[in-house]
Amino acid sequence: MKFFSFIINTNIFISLAAVGLTIATQVQLGSGPQLHPYLFIIFFATIFEYNLHRLVTVIKNPQALNDEKHKWVKNHLLAFYILVAASVAGFALAVCFAKKEVLITLFPIGLLTLLYSMPLLKIKKNVFRLREIPLAKIFVISLVWSGATILLPVIESGRVFETGHVLLLLIERFIFVFAITVPFDVRDMNSDRESNLKTIPLMLGEKKALHSAGIALLLFALICTWHYSETGQLFLLPAFILSALSSYVFIKNKKIKNSTHYHYFVLDGTMLLQAILVCSFYYLSKNQ
Repeated sequence: MKFFSFIINTNIFISLAAVGLTIATQVQLGSGPQLHPYLFIIFFATIFEYNLHRLVTVIKNPQALNDEKHKWVKNHLLAFYILVAASVAGFALAVCFAKKEVLITLFPIGLLTLLYSMPLLKIKKNVFRLREIPLAKIFVISLVWSGATILLPVIESGRVFETGHVLLLLIERFIFVFAITVPFDVRDMNSDRESNLKTIPLMLGEKKALHSAGIALLLFALICTWHYSETGQLFLLPAFILSALSSYVFIKNKKIKNSTHYHYFVLDGTMLLQAILVCSFYYLSKNQ
């Protein structure tokens, strides 16, 4: 139980999910799961980015550590500092072994991520961030996740793929991440309202917002069905259909929504589950 709480609170779990989705992309591109330096880049960069907000809070507003959401950091401050330092060191080391083309591709994605988190402008006492653009929050998150987990494997492979194939991969990943991110925006409705952020739940209401997530998952399943029927990768269809169906259940089921760690384990876990399904059906197809 302590280990489970540790990987959730340190954001190691979601970082593993990011690596999992990237490995799934390798399979979607026609190769098996492979170990590359960019997997470590994604892992350590995700840990750093998801802890960056906490780090800023610790430095600039230590009183906020009394909030419930910062309880783990407050109780494990030394471990938190070590985690952030280790993520920076791990990222720097992985960069040394990565292809130049991968780093060039990573730069605009990383810059967009930082601009999302850090202030762009400071006018008097008001700070402006990219996420404060109406509806930008969920679309920037979906864009960063789809770009990082799709484009890095494409560039690393050194192969030339059909533009339509890569574009569909990006669209599928974007739509899926969009769908599972909507419940996070529903959770943050009160804080987003206080911060004057315009999000889908605040504009449409909670019910319609969750309905849009369901529609997105249906669209995801339909695009995948057409896409992988065209590419002949039929073994991927059950993986993505099961992923869409399970994610829909997790988003809609009230009992699951009331469970502990719903957002940081169940919803984040849908990405890791999709990766496991893709790899499982890949190996099953190889053994037939």
